[in-house]
Amino acid sequence: MKPSLLSRNTINALVLGLTCLTAVSAQAAQGGARQASPLTLSVSRIGVGEADVGDSGLALQRDTWLFGAKTSYVLNRQWSLSASISYDRLDYDWSGRGASLLGGNLAPWSNVDRYGVGLGVSFRPNNRWLFMLAPKLQYAYSEGTSSSNAQSYGVVASGMYRFNGGNMLGLGVAYLNDISEVRTLPYLAVNWQITDKLKLANPFSAGFSGPAGLELSYQWYDSLDVGVGSSKRTQRFLVKDEDVTLEIDEWVGFVRAGWQASEPLKFDAYLGYFFSGEIELSSPKTQESLENQLALAFSAQYRF
Repeated sequence: MKPSLLSRNTINALVLGLTCLTAVSAQAAQGGARQASPLTLSVSRIGVGEADVGDSGLALQRDTWLFGAKTSYVLNRQWSLSASISYDRLDYDWSGRGASLLGGNLAPWSNVDRYGVGLGVSFRPNNRWLFMLAPKLQYAYSEGTSSSNAQSYGVVASGMYRFNGGNMLGLGVAYLNDISEVRTLPYLAVNWQITDKLKLANPFSAGFSGPAGLELSYQWYDSLDVGVGSSKRTQRFLVKDEDVTLEIDEWVGFVRAGWQASEPLKFDAYLGYFFSGEIELSSPKTQESLENQLALAFSAQYRF
């Protein structure tokens, strides 16, 4: 086995982090005057080494570019709005001549395009409670399929309670009408400053890629922080018209190092390990295991 670097579904979450809605909601929870939040642009490059796919005799290499933009606006002490867009280009390189994928029910694909858009609103009725609602729309499809058949939509809702000192804890749920499947994902919503330097929070955006996960981070220096975390990741995209989809489902554990190069510019690097992975075809229902794999990723964000 050659070590792989990072699957696209997890990196998408890593790049966007907590989503614009979560960031602006934190501002609202602390109060503040009406203000415009800056535009944030993000880009990430992922290189993925070969990983064996079950007993199919095939090995898969993945390379990905991800691009995102998000903005938010604090209306007043109670209401905040946000919006985000994203585009991901995923390239797949298969090796293993004469082998078959998923029992011969699917020919290997070479690339996937994914487009996403999201809106968000948060409401803070008092100094203790914060409620968030974020509808999402996504198109994800491989080459040779129609984007019109690749639509997924859903909504993420959460409620958080603010304790003395600003720590927040709550519950969230994502309702997702994904391609050929409806899913409901509950998750723990947390933003807890344990000490001046140690913090427990959600590193991912709950949505089509899975729940929000948990990360324990440490502010090493003013411009450098490190973290360790884990989450389950799921990705589904269209591989044939008539709602035939492929789903990649796996767990990930990771360590992260972040560098605030300047006030607007932030870099993050990730070392992860994906395990208990499965690839599943929706029709006819067929599964293959995905070999455990190491992961590396790098992202950059710039706030205007």
